[in-house]
Amino acid sequence: MQEYERKQLLERVERDGATVGAEIPETIAVQGEEIDLRTFVFEIKRRETVPAGERERVEQAKRNLRRERTDRLERIENGDISREEGEELARSVIGIDRALNALESLGPTDLEREQQAKQAADTKRWMSFLKKALGREDDASARRGR
Repeated sequence: MQEYERKQLLERVERDGATVGAEIPETIAVQGEEIDLRTFVFEIKRRETVPAGERERVEQAKRNLRRERTDRLERIENGDISREEGEELARSVIGIDRALNALESLGPTDLEREQQAKQAADTKRWMSFLKKALGREDDASARRGR
């Protein structure tokens, strides 16, 4: 592969929006182990949040995918590869990026509980404000003192 071809591939991989329209690979070899990446990502994304029992598994998958992405980029940069191999590596890196984007966009597991806590705190602040504005806070403390 020519040096200018390497640069083109690396620029394509690092371009903003490179993952737009890209597909998550059906399967991918990560650390020598074949993974059904598309199925894994869609199973996790379908739930919208990561269940507590799955959180470590998802974090480990993200770490492995980042490591594999780095390895593949290094092969593009420094490897003795053909243009076709470089194209395939670039496609796989973009697919890994797409999978990582999908996994990174998952919210915390306690999203509903977090929302309820925010609403309760807002309600408490609002009630406190209303009591002060209506002068009732002083009445309540005067009754307690009697």
